[in-house]
Amino acid sequence: MIADNLDNVRQNIRVAAEQCGRKPDEIRLVAVSKTYPTSAIKEAIGSAQFLFGENYIQEATQKYTELKDSAEFHFIGHLQTNKAKIAAEIFKMIETVDSMKLGLHLNRHLIQYDKTMDILIQVNIGNDKNKAGITPADAEDLIREISQLSNLRVRGLMTMPPFFEESEKVRPYFRKLRILAETLRKKNLFFDNSHVEISMGMSGDYQIAIEEGATLVRVGTAIFGSRS
Repeated sequence: MIADNLDNVRQNIRVAAEQCGRKPDEIRLVAVSKTYPTSAIKEAIGSAQFLFGENYIQEATQKYTELKDSAEFHFIGHLQTNKAKIAAEIFKMIETVDSMKLGLHLNRHLIQYDKTMDILIQVNIGNDKNKAGITPADAEDLIREISQLSNLRVRGLMTMPPFFEESEKVRPYFRKLRILAETLRKKNLFFDNSHVEISMGMSGDYQIAIEEGATLVRVGTAIFGSRS
């Protein structure tokens, strides 16, 4: 089932990219494996899916211990500073950095590990009180501050927009994040301004996110099935 689901998601990514004049290989699929067992991740690995998203440090640590030689993990949940040491050790990318305080904690541990890490700045693009992330107006200042830290590389932006039953209603929020990323790119604020990462879109709306410029889409239930 997971193999078939992955094929379907990949085909949808191809179609969405091609319909808006983009190359499908510009978009990376983050298979959101939070709460799913390691066996499900192994099944996805068997279908050549090697990038996974996790929300919880303890759960991710267990999976990383078993799968670190065959998979990469992005952290996509709210990261507490007291978990920064573990996160700095096990993740390829933290997609949810939204404060200088968190950046400082991560950087300190990365120096200890002699490691650099790619991060995304989480933006609360809808100013939703139920969502984490920095305000769009404050994103530039935070990027400038964090970019001074030696072992962090700000690669782009991430968002979780407000939830709508009708997925098309989320399009303006995706567009706002893309425009913000482009504005900041023109100021040369990212580590690599020739390739700025934009992480947005989940199982119900990733095709719309691709049409609006996503380079990373975070898809869980469409791959692994409904969570119990």
